[in-house]
Amino acid sequence: MPIILKSDHELDMMRRAGRVACEILAEMRAVVAPGVTTRQIEKVAIDQLKARGARGLSMNYPTYRPGEGYPSPVCLSVNEEIVHGIASDRVLREGDIITLDLAAMLDGFCCDTATTVPVGRVRPAVQKLLDVTRQTLALAIANMRPGRKWTEVARLMQKHVESHGFNVVREYVGHGVGRNMHEDPKIPNYVTPEQLRNDFTLRPGMTLAIEPMVVMGSVEVEMLDDGWTVVTRDRQPSAHFEHTVAMTATGADILTDGRSPAPVAPAAGKTGDGGERA
Repeated sequence: MPIILKSDHELDMMRRAGRVACEILAEMRAVVAPGVTTRQIEKVAIDQLKARGARGLSMNYPTYRPGEGYPSPVCLSVNEEIVHGIASDRVLREGDIITLDLAAMLDGFCCDTATTVPVGRVRPAVQKLLDVTRQTLALAIANMRPGRKWTEVARLMQKHVESHGFNVVREYVGHGVGRNMHEDPKIPNYVTPEQLRNDFTLRPGMTLAIEPMVVMGSVEVEMLDDGWTVVTRDRQPSAHFEHTVAMTATGADILTDGRSPAPVAPAAGKTGDGGERA
């Protein structure tokens, strides 16, 4: 599918969704502590989504029919769980880490964001994993500019991770986002010959969910019996940080950092999806 470029109006609407997602993530993070269950954190997300008139896009994904697909509006992944962990009565313990991953829709526009949070005090090696993954996301955003090939950015990300003794997950990558949670292009955090063949050039109007997933050990993963939760095969910890980012004429603009959007003006011109197709 072609890459959909967003208008200024659409970017404003996405920033509104991004602010809501950022605020809900902060509310979830505030309750993370030893003794708290992941279901309690999920309830915070459910309540806050309802209060803000937003929808958690992972609920019932990919069918969006009630009772089918993923069973929660938020993904909560603990320790060796990389992505798509499901809330339960699991009690968090001192030294755990938990990834809070929320894709939210507000007024027809989506944003996707994630952070990995320590539960109390964690081992220095685990804290380093969190720091390096957070740095990798910041590095990518700082190096995005129009006309640059994505693999140039991905190469910097991979080099930073591996220089600290960690590895980048291969099976799961970032993605375009806009009126849908998943749009083209796919956005890897590493470089292979296949990625070079399928490379794309950054252009103003692109809206991308950048999400490095970094593991302490092997990159090999497996799916748990619930059919959703992906874990490291060696059960070493994994960290995941994500922002939705808009490309502008001068560089990257983070839409999920909590900043207030400008007042919404009526969209000019043709109605509909409004996005230019690359």
